[in-house]
Amino acid sequence: MNSAAAIKSYQNVRTQTGVTDASPHRLIQMLMEGGLERMAQAKGAISLNDDALRSQFLSKSIAIIGGLQMALDFDKGGDVAITLNDLYDYMVRRLYEANRTADVEIINEVAQLLGNVKQGWDGIADQVD
Repeated sequence: MNSAAAIKSYQNVRTQTGVTDASPHRLIQMLMEGGLERMAQAKGAISLNDDALRSQFLSKSIAIIGGLQMALDFDKGGDVAITLNDLYDYMVRRLYEANRTADVEIINEVAQLLGNVKQGWDGIADQVD
């Protein structure tokens, strides 16, 4: 096994273990972290003029935001859940646009929005677990 394959294998095991041991709150944090990471990778792909890789990373970002939407609890979350749902819809539309136009500024906008949501989510960790 070469070193790249060994690192990939380690990352897969680490991710699987992290998911298995994570609280519901931590799982949402992990999704947000993953979305932000994929957006950063998409920006890197844009700088390399790699359209296929850009599309791959933005598609993963969109899927992650979709997962965040599916995790919303409208019964318990009320107006906050509705607002987040609308914000996630907006983020997805913007990422589709970023993928179509290879626009780093749009990705930055969505990353900032998701980063703000994550910051708020991180701030309630001691209240939910």
